[in-house]
Amino acid sequence: MHPNYEMVIGLEVHAQVATHSKLFSGSSTAFGAAPNTQANSVDLGLPGVLPVLNQAAVDAAIKTGLAIAAQINPVSVFARKNYFYPDLPKGYQISQYDQPIVGKGKLVIDLPDGQQKTIGVTRIHLEEDAGKSVHDIGSASVSHVDLNRAGVPLMEIVSEPDLRSAEEAAAYLKKLRAIVRYLGVCNADMEKGELRCDANVSVRKKGETKFGTRCEIKNVNSIRNVIRAIEFEAQRQCDVLEEGGKITQETRLYDAVKNETRSLRGKEDAHDYRYFPDPDLLPLRLEAARIQALQATLPELPDAKQARYQQQCGLSPYDASVLAADQDAAGFYDVMVATGADAKLCANWLTVELFAVLNEHDKEIGQSPVSASQLAALVKLIQNNTISGKIAKTVFAEMVTSGQDPDKIVAAKGLVQITDPAQIEAVVAEVLGQAAESVAKYQAGDQRVFGWFVGQVMQKTQGKANPALVNQVLKAKLGG
Repeated sequence: MHPNYEMVIGLEVHAQVATHSKLFSGSSTAFGAAPNTQANSVDLGLPGVLPVLNQAAVDAAIKTGLAIAAQINPVSVFARKNYFYPDLPKGYQISQYDQPIVGKGKLVIDLPDGQQKTIGVTRIHLEEDAGKSVHDIGSASVSHVDLNRAGVPLMEIVSEPDLRSAEEAAAYLKKLRAIVRYLGVCNADMEKGELRCDANVSVRKKGETKFGTRCEIKNVNSIRNVIRAIEFEAQRQCDVLEEGGKITQETRLYDAVKNETRSLRGKEDAHDYRYFPDPDLLPLRLEAARIQALQATLPELPDAKQARYQQQCGLSPYDASVLAADQDAAGFYDVMVATGADAKLCANWLTVELFAVLNEHDKEIGQSPVSASQLAALVKLIQNNTISGKIAKTVFAEMVTSGQDPDKIVAAKGLVQITDPAQIEAVVAEVLGQAAESVAKYQAGDQRVFGWFVGQVMQKTQGKANPALVNQVLKAKLGG
């Protein structure tokens, strides 16, 4: 981006609430059903039907608000947002406008440089989803409408314009995704449309305090694409301004294939939707006791877990944040540490070795070929000097392919580490006796030869010698 400008970014995230039924009807929300098989008379807005609010969706919004230290409004109102589109059968969407269920909150994001930044959250409101227009069936000139999604409950989570880079926007999305997954209120699978993001992007000269004209990029479906879309749009706006042009406030679409944003329509303002309170729904009134009861059900959330890993387990901020970001990975780690295995070694073997295997085979932690207790057992074998770290990698590779416990692999392959000083001294004596010239080089000040001696000892012991003991014996024999 042009060095004289800075980005100003706000995100509107639509999180599908993990309920079995829709926001105002009993229709199923299951993913993947045949088109138009999960839309009943309420979803279609047929005459004579009335919406009934889903209590589980309300609880999900309250819990999400509590998790980001937000104000829970005791009274909120559902409104009709009026617009006409083929996949909106009623001609309006039931949403919330000036009285949302959740008010201002905050979200702490973790930046790549290890720093943290607090991002304001403007509001969280509940609304029903629209249907889906399908353009790739049969004739290219005909579109189809699937109303299975119509009425699916959404939480719209709106940030303040506090983000200043695409990387910060990605960090915000990752933290928000982690929180809703920890709470169990949203599965947040972006490929299934369970978490969708609209990015509001503007640019301004560095040092200015007034916001520039923003453009909204609609329905970006992956964190990677959010980064690419924001960077492209910010650069586009800089180019327009540098050429003396003006930015038009509008809604744009992101084309991931061409990596560009395109104008979709002029940006609507709130008055364009003619919001008014839905006459079929009473104001939602929340009792303090209900909010307190939900507060008591909140799990240990990512920030608290990260702090615990740093304080109690001695992990670096980076390792702690990586583990805390994924609830399943954190659970895996907690099981490992509970066995008494060294906390730092556990984190290293999980985030480096096991994660590498999972990434290579495109698997989640829940599909790990090695259980948490097995990986902890391997760490313990390193701790008690039964095997070296190098041998442990050989054992781990066998665990991945065979699923066997590490102690059985070590016993079957005779991989127990040599920790008897007398045995190691004998091998060291043999190596030094066959390398008089190298010994002379070392004693003349060539320290690089020492690593060669270590390698020779490890080779003769098939990697089984305790490395620390090898170093100790070598230094003693060589005179320091």
